[in-house]
Amino acid sequence: MQSQPSGWPIVLTIAGSDSSGGAGIQADLKTFSALNTYGASVIAALTAQNTQGVQGVHVVPADFIEAQIASVFDDLDIRAVKIGMVGASPAIEAVHAGLSRYEKVPVVVDPVMVATSGDPLLDPGSEKTLCETLFPLADLITPNLQEAAHLLGKGMAGDEQEMRDQARELMKFGPKSVLVKGGHQIGTEAVDIYFDGQEFHRLSGPRIDTKNTHGTGCTLSSAIAAGLALGLDQMAALAQAKNYLSQALAQADNLKVGQGSGPVHHFAGRSG
Repeated sequence: MQSQPSGWPIVLTIAGSDSSGGAGIQADLKTFSALNTYGASVIAALTAQNTQGVQGVHVVPADFIEAQIASVFDDLDIRAVKIGMVGASPAIEAVHAGLSRYEKVPVVVDPVMVATSGDPLLDPGSEKTLCETLFPLADLITPNLQEAAHLLGKGMAGDEQEMRDQARELMKFGPKSVLVKGGHQIGTEAVDIYFDGQEFHRLSGPRIDTKNTHGTGCTLSSAIAAGLALGLDQMAALAQAKNYLSQALAQADNLKVGQGSGPVHHFAGRSG
């Protein structure tokens, strides 16, 4: 096993590629770098995508997903895993099979089903496989309001109490903890609800007025995984990630990428 860069623990992202660079694998790797971790990747799906929408999705064959996982784990000292867009049931099952062969490390699952543009990123009917196969592996799942509602077959939570109720219900799928993200609500605060199985925690930050929100979910979950790889406990990793995303959103308008919903600024405060 090769030694890792001094002070730079290795984080693995298993997700889809975004050809425009704002979400998915590309956002994950930028986030890892910005937070002083080294990023490795397993590409589970390819997208033809830009700031205006998703024009096409190609799911990587299951055996090749498993081959990528084996290549990474057989050589690198992986300290945490983030799972994002996986696309379809065979790919989900391949991720589970691949990870199950190796010693457990912290796993963050972002159940990506719909892009910022509203385009679907998960095959219909694959939600059950996602819940039953990957959620039990997860130390944390990070659904947004729409994803939480869809997974539970309910309406979208309209207030913080309903977010708590849905977080508790999502625990039945087997994750160790749940973060229900409230970014789609209105108001001056962006409030997330974290449930560790025992207690609820309210995490709030300023709501940033920008249309450039492409990749926010990917970025947050990757930042949490990076924090866990750095040895932070889950609450500290959540706090660091939420602060990082707030900075990335606050400077998103400086990038001017594309004609639609552009990406957040992953290197806000870290570049000229």
